[in-house]
Amino acid sequence: MTSPLLEAVALACERDWRMLFDRLDLRLAAGEMLQVAGPNGSGKTSLLRLMAGLMQPSAGEVRLNGQALNAQRGELARHLLWIGHAAGIKGLLSAEENLAWLCALHQSAGRAQIWQALDAVGLRGFEDVPCHTLSAGQQRRVGLARLYLQAPPLWILDEPFTSLDRQGVAQLENHLARHCEQGGLVLLTTHHQLTQKPSAYRTLDLGQVQP
Repeated sequence: MTSPLLEAVALACERDWRMLFDRLDLRLAAGEMLQVAGPNGSGKTSLLRLMAGLMQPSAGEVRLNGQALNAQRGELARHLLWIGHAAGIKGLLSAEENLAWLCALHQSAGRAQIWQALDAVGLRGFEDVPCHTLSAGQQRRVGLARLYLQAPPLWILDEPFTSLDRQGVAQLENHLARHCEQGGLVLLTTHHQLTQKPSAYRTLDLGQVQP
């Protein structure tokens, strides 16, 4: 069996004195895509935040490459890219400035790389435009341009298709599937019905996981 890149062991999450899930085990290997589904309030975003190291579990452990995630915080940027439900950008900065700032937190990217990434998401000509003047879909594309830079193998994405038009949705689906087929790993939530999926695609319905 392929060794897991990302693993949850007996994971539990309690929010507002309510147990969302308990004793949850997951093993995710390179090349896979896992879509987390379930009704509102079932803990989809909480699970993603736990797997990205942004929250602490009520019990259990998350492991990256077989080692506890908590012990690798200084190394997470080399392995993991998190994009949350919000666009995650600063409105007063331009698209280029936002990406330069976001990349500086992890791995610096030059102007040529940033412009290529913005071109890839259909924002050629908007590099110097303040993001508060962009539409919601364009702002989402600025954040998603990070996936076209020197991105790490593990992508954890919370509702990445929000505000995208049909062309943007198709392009992102293809990019995510290609990332998996090339040995990456994608863990995501989405209400969008995926039409392009990698061969190693599966779902986890938290509504079926009894705490």
